[in-house]
Amino acid sequence: MKRGILFVMSGPSGTGKGTVCAELLKTEPIFLSVSATTREKRKGETEGVTYNYLSEEEFKALIETDEMLEYAQYSGNYYGTPKAYVEEQLSKGRDVILEIEIQGARKIKKKFPEAVLVFVTAPSMEVLRERLVGRGTETAEVIHQRLARAAQEAEGVDEYDYVLVNDQLDEAVDRLHGIIQSEHFSMKRNLDFIHEIQAQAAKFTEN
Repeated sequence: MKRGILFVMSGPSGTGKGTVCAELLKTEPIFLSVSATTREKRKGETEGVTYNYLSEEEFKALIETDEMLEYAQYSGNYYGTPKAYVEEQLSKGRDVILEIEIQGARKIKKKFPEAVLVFVTAPSMEVLRERLVGRGTETAEVIHQRLARAAQEAEGVDEYDYVLVNDQLDEAVDRLHGIIQSEHFSMKRNLDFIHEIQAQAAKFTEN
């Protein structure tokens, strides 16, 4: 059984990476690993679906027992990925998608070089600002902080394998689906099959 592929989705707040993932899951047989966080739950979010919401004490306890695959601190809150679920799904040959910040993505890539990193971005900083304002969930100061953070994260985009511009949602989902399919058929993930074909070809030439 081939091991599943780990896909990591990152991008500034407001780029719609969560929405893209949610739409993808409606048609793609891929497992979403729900991250844990110490930030407060926002209106419309669901425990165990959007995030697993933990106290800072609970989160630090998981770090100390090495039960977090990765974790990072962002805007005063902790975000991280529980290890057990991800490993279980990958070992069963199932693809897993993580929606995490760039700091966590870097840590994932070090532990799992075969992971596929996808950076989601809005078409422009102005569009990103409009989306953040339109959510109506944050103050002007927080929006300014998020835009500044987005500018910083853009500097690390070259560390990713793919960039996904989320302009039209359906098109972004289609492109992400294409990325997943391409990775499954990539040469590096099918070397065993290629070697088998080569061995068969060698027998034919011997005869």
